[in-house]
Amino acid sequence: MLTKRLDVAGLAKVAALGNKRINQFLAEAIELCNPDQVLVYDDSIEDAARIRAKAMADGEERPLAMAGNTVHFDGYINSRQNDQARDKEHTRYLVPAECPDVAELNSIERQEGLTEIQSIMRNIMAGKEMLVRFFCLGPTASPFSILCVQITDSAYVAHSEDLLYRPGYEQFRHGDSDIPFFAMLHSAGRLENGVSIDSDRRRIYIDIVRNLVYCANSQYAGNTVGLKKLALRLAIRKAEREGWLAEHMFLMGVHGPAGRVTYFSGAYPSACGKTSTALLQKETVVGDDLAYIRAIDGQARAVNVERGIFGIIEDLNEDDDPVLFRALNTVDETIFNNVLISDGKPYWNGMGRTLPKQGVNYAGRWRPGLTDCYGEEIAASYRGNARFTLRLNRLKNLDPKAEEPAGVPLGGIIFGGRDSDTAVPVLESFDWQHGVITFGAALESESTAATHGAQGVRKFNPMAILDFLSIPLGRYLHHYLDFSKQLDRPPQIFATNYWLTDERGNYLNEKCDKAVWLKWMELRVHGECTAVRGPTGFLPRYDDLANLFHQVLDKDYSRQQYARQFAIRISQNLSKIKRIVEHYRGLTGIPQIVFSLLEDQRKRLIDLQKQRGDMVSPLDIL
Repeated sequence: MLTKRLDVAGLAKVAALGNKRINQFLAEAIELCNPDQVLVYDDSIEDAARIRAKAMADGEERPLAMAGNTVHFDGYINSRQNDQARDKEHTRYLVPAECPDVAELNSIERQEGLTEIQSIMRNIMAGKEMLVRFFCLGPTASPFSILCVQITDSAYVAHSEDLLYRPGYEQFRHGDSDIPFFAMLHSAGRLENGVSIDSDRRRIYIDIVRNLVYCANSQYAGNTVGLKKLALRLAIRKAEREGWLAEHMFLMGVHGPAGRVTYFSGAYPSACGKTSTALLQKETVVGDDLAYIRAIDGQARAVNVERGIFGIIEDLNEDDDPVLFRALNTVDETIFNNVLISDGKPYWNGMGRTLPKQGVNYAGRWRPGLTDCYGEEIAASYRGNARFTLRLNRLKNLDPKAEEPAGVPLGGIIFGGRDSDTAVPVLESFDWQHGVITFGAALESESTAATHGAQGVRKFNPMAILDFLSIPLGRYLHHYLDFSKQLDRPPQIFATNYWLTDERGNYLNEKCDKAVWLKWMELRVHGECTAVRGPTGFLPRYDDLANLFHQVLDKDYSRQQYARQFAIRISQNLSKIKRIVEHYRGLTGIPQIVFSLLEDQRKRLIDLQKQRGDMVSPLDIL
């Protein structure tokens, strides 16, 4: 098959790998998808340039006025039929009939699913070129490395992966002939004006037996860039088998006294402050989205799975996100997704500048007030999922250890949600188990005015990973709790909440205050400040925060501010425990410690309520 369908150069590249499983995967993909031509790419700069040129020649990307910038539009028919987001309904695991304990997963019996997806992908690349790419998740030549093969007919997808992931061809060539890998087979399907049009036949199926992802009839990167959240699902299963963690987390270095750098990972649901935390100006970033964490010589060490950012661009502006904003306005390689283009320049909602009165966006010719056939406003840039893609080395505050093969030592883990009336701005857990259960496993996020549905509804999202779990939640929590047994000193666990409001709905924190919370966490990791022991964890002391506000932000911080922000809201905390327990009571296989630790916390809250009332300032329990 390969000898007949590959040209001389492509055949030589594949043969040099000496990997029979790659040969088999490629041959099966060719037979199924029936492309006119198969192009095999290596790690060279020349091959990357060919991919980029092909994305523009095929109409999937368009050049912009600033050199290196391009724009890609995902398919949009109307507000109810588009290719602008992850397709949760049709993202399914292919699970063998005899496989137990998968009721929580969106799954389909493996053979039935294979029959369906293969019928959809039969001859789907006829008349098109198949592109074969090799990448590495995590730094290359590292104990964290996971090699991947991506087959696609979309040069936009291939170009995106060049920006987001480290090259892997040479890793395959120098590795064992039977080296394992994750495999992704994708086709954008039929295109019209450069976008996928058969959204009713969109499928993303994950074969857990072969570590193989199928994706058809989509271009949106969340569905098609297989190395991102689809590979995360495969990595979670691999991590459980091998005793490490694959997490939906940023990685950053927080700079402490005397030049010290302490590394933190952080899990935040969407719209809770994850990117703005990871990219704080005076700190350094390792990664903004995905992390692998391993126990090495008794120490938790972590790497960024990626080398780029596929980020939400809405509300990204010069005041709140100066590092990213500068990168997006400099000459270099950036893909803009589903933004407004006017005079060759990109514009987006919330960018802090006046938007033009006309232009071209994901829906075609655009002007203010334009609506679709359902009367829904067509925003200048797509609400919630206008994006950008660029390499992390474009950022001035990239940490110098971002490509360290052994990873960075992890001092702390942060779980951050969006909560208007319950959680304090920053809190430290009593220990690993308490933090995993009452911070991570109890993570919630309130819906906002920018999301669909009612505002203020709390969404249960443990570890900000619920959408990507490929094993039942109970097994995931067991594994998370057990991970600390490999460590001499587990990372300290913290919780943040930037969204606390007063009775009028005004925020009690300013956006910049998160810089202080991080500095406090850094000091706590090294035991350099004391804390108040509350019923839900360790609270900062007022004097420490007042000093940090002066040092970090050069502003005063009053006792009144402290008392309002860090008051323990007992009724709200009790209500949260009740909600979380109800969630877990409805699931099977949940560790008993989840219920016992939450019950212990409930009792501590009730005891304090009896002594001090319903709203307790930490100044009163010093």
